[in-house]
Amino acid sequence: MEQLLSNLGLGFSVALSLTNLWYCFIGVLLGTLIGVLPGIGPLATIAMLLPVTFTLSPTSALIMLAGIYYGAQYGGSTTAILVNLPGETSSAITMLDGYQMARQGRAGPALGIAAIGSFLAGSAATLLIAVAAPPLAEVALKFGPAEYFSLMVLGLVGAVVLAHGSLVKAIAMVVLGLLLGLIGTDVNSGVARFTFGVPELSDGLGFVAIAMGTFGYAEIILNLEQGDKREVFTSKVGKLLPSMDEFIYCVPSIIRSTLLGSFLGILPGGGALLGSFSSYAVEKKLTKDRQPFGKGNIRGVAGPEAGNNAAAQTSFIPMLTLGIPSNAIMAMMIGAMMIQGIAPGPQVMTQKPDLFWGMIASMWVGNLMLVVLNLPLIGMWIKLLTVPYRLLYPAILLFCTIGVYSVQNNPFDSILTAMFGLFGYLCVKTESEPAPMLLGYILGPLMEENLRRAMLLSRGDPTVFFQRPISAVMLGLAILLLIFMALPMLRKKREEVFTEEET
Repeated sequence: MEQLLSNLGLGFSVALSLTNLWYCFIGVLLGTLIGVLPGIGPLATIAMLLPVTFTLSPTSALIMLAGIYYGAQYGGSTTAILVNLPGETSSAITMLDGYQMARQGRAGPALGIAAIGSFLAGSAATLLIAVAAPPLAEVALKFGPAEYFSLMVLGLVGAVVLAHGSLVKAIAMVVLGLLLGLIGTDVNSGVARFTFGVPELSDGLGFVAIAMGTFGYAEIILNLEQGDKREVFTSKVGKLLPSMDEFIYCVPSIIRSTLLGSFLGILPGGGALLGSFSSYAVEKKLTKDRQPFGKGNIRGVAGPEAGNNAAAQTSFIPMLTLGIPSNAIMAMMIGAMMIQGIAPGPQVMTQKPDLFWGMIASMWVGNLMLVVLNLPLIGMWIKLLTVPYRLLYPAILLFCTIGVYSVQNNPFDSILTAMFGLFGYLCVKTESEPAPMLLGYILGPLMEENLRRAMLLSRGDPTVFFQRPISAVMLGLAILLLIFMALPMLRKKREEVFTEEET
């Protein structure tokens, strides 16, 4: 306990410096803004802002990017409640009861409980990070190359299993990401691989170009397909805080959703979306009194909002302690660390304690800022929702292009980003999630490095991955996850074959 308090003291001394407070404020404000505006998610925004982080200190950069991520969870609820549009994907489930409450003249309590639930869940999940991270990092320091390789395999399989849509497409995207990670000069032999004689590819594909193209440019193209019609719910919002009776009614829901969201955020492929949808399903199952769900039950707002914020915070645990991204946004965070020359992993806690604990402490500061920011600015957010997207996208596109070019002052990166923008658009149209590809791209070089090290240490014996207990358990879990996912597909295929034979 004494050590924890000492670490948190260090964290708050870093987080409360004027510079970091400013970047935390910028992060949560931007996060709220992009959460409020439908069609601009945190993934695309973080991708766009990656070049900016190059000029900041590592701590300030990560504090700002983290603020954007959990800030978007707050902002998304505003649009879901007032406009019946998910400003952020994890807020889609909040629309069901939030908008119904707004139609009944209870928009104020809905917005209020969303902010309170988000703040309480975010604060509790941040405390969990502070408590759980040191022992996890201590265990991770005992990992060898074999354990790291197996952990990354488990992470990629988890991303595949929890991806939406076809299992085959998700595996194909992971493999594509692994292949993209191999492009460039081999560190050991110095031989250029998959460069096709293009000198610009000798250093590999730029992370910023891939991320910004696949998520930023693709998002712009998709939004241009949508119409500008938005029915903004402009009735008087009224009193912004729920009554004491409503708050007491929501407390069990907030506690349950915080615990569930905190657990789901740690899982590979988990995150805010999984936290909010699972929390809603649990609350709907357990709540039988008062108003039915989907008709304006306040627990239908409190549960998902607590769940998505708790999951958003705890998804930082595997990224900070193991260097493994649990979702695409955490992959972006690792990319930002790499841009700053920091190798992600358990050594960050020992080598950069100010960055590690400063980032954790900034989450409390950021959550408090969000409560103070969100409720008084509801009127301004409503006005922003009426801005046509055709006026927004040229500025976003210009900002993206300048950002990509400024990283290395190389026009080739801008061309590459445009190509990945088209690729990201095709991925959405063919229902192939690009997020597993990004995880594969991030983890590919690290997997290759640890695979080589493990084989060198074992003198070429591949059974080393099953001889070491931790490595064997993680590979076993990865195999079980794949089997668990493949069985329903095989059963469905067999039923189709039997149906065809009968006809």
